[in-house]
Amino acid sequence: MATIERRHGAGSVSGLRLRPYAGEADLPDLVRIQNAEAEADGLPYRTTIEEMRAHLGHASTSFTPARDITIAELDGRVVATASREVVDTTDGFREFRLDGEVDPAFRRRGIGRALLEDGMRRQRELQAIEAAEGDVKPPIFGSWTAEPQAGDVALLEAAGFEPKRWFFEMVRPDLDDIPKLPMPEGLEIRPIDASLARAVWDADIEAFQDHWGGFDGSEAHLQRWLDNPNTDLSLWVVAFDGDEVAAGVINSIDPDQNAALGIQRGWLGSVFTRRAWRRRGLARALIVESFRRLRDRGMTSAGLGVDGDNPSGALGLYEGLGFRQDMRSTAWRKAF
Repeated sequence: MATIERRHGAGSVSGLRLRPYAGEADLPDLVRIQNAEAEADGLPYRTTIEEMRAHLGHASTSFTPARDITIAELDGRVVATASREVVDTTDGFREFRLDGEVDPAFRRRGIGRALLEDGMRRQRELQAIEAAEGDVKPPIFGSWTAEPQAGDVALLEAAGFEPKRWFFEMVRPDLDDIPKLPMPEGLEIRPIDASLARAVWDADIEAFQDHWGGFDGSEAHLQRWLDNPNTDLSLWVVAFDGDEVAAGVINSIDPDQNAALGIQRGWLGSVFTRRAWRRRGLARALIVESFRRLRDRGMTSAGLGVDGDNPSGALGLYEGLGFRQDMRSTAWRKAF
């Protein structure tokens, strides 16, 4: 535990207390602050205690809540949270990621800066332990902001982070006029149940091995995903070639988020095609089938995220199917 007194501009933060995540008792504050930040910044995301519980319910070497979440208190009130993660990236780094949220009512007091500095210190300590145990991958700091988050951008820039990659959130504003596209010959869509979820997960991870970034592919992360109350295997649209998963679209609907935002939107959480089955129109066919499934569940729009420099030309694919850019996000990095 640490108590921090820090001057920041014309204001001050006196008696800021940083402590580790305490488990179930902290869930309401984690959700409250995350949702308050999203609302203040105009981000189309909301979460619930059930979703947060699922996310934090399985520890892995990449993310262990007791180690990697910090709670900030001011005068006994939880005013901010920070989280950390470690992943091996496809461009050869071991990326020590940092994230955090500050209650909008307590912004501009130096709390975010204090948490960022504390997080970098903790990640350096973790990296030193890993290096002593034989990890030789070059370390680098990473973080993430959405375009409306001007305060987060300023904080990262002041700390020496630089933009590395840009991503787009895209929205298809309606689910009308869905084209009819045939499946490539020899492939078929099959229903997914719990016995097939692992095979789909593994195929998804394999398909993104040649894309920029990094992902925690552990069994713990799979279980977080499956435990999420919005995971609905009947919405997944997955193509098989014999017993092989060739491609898929991992769709979901978040009714609580939709209610909070006043929309009826389904999400194409991952669109993937394994290398051997690319360039055959398979992704297009699975996306339009996803539109139909979401529409049949009462959705009126669809959203997804895409790497602006995706090597498979995904941005053009989505635009050709009626998606439009809605918001840009930035991946940031800083030398260790």
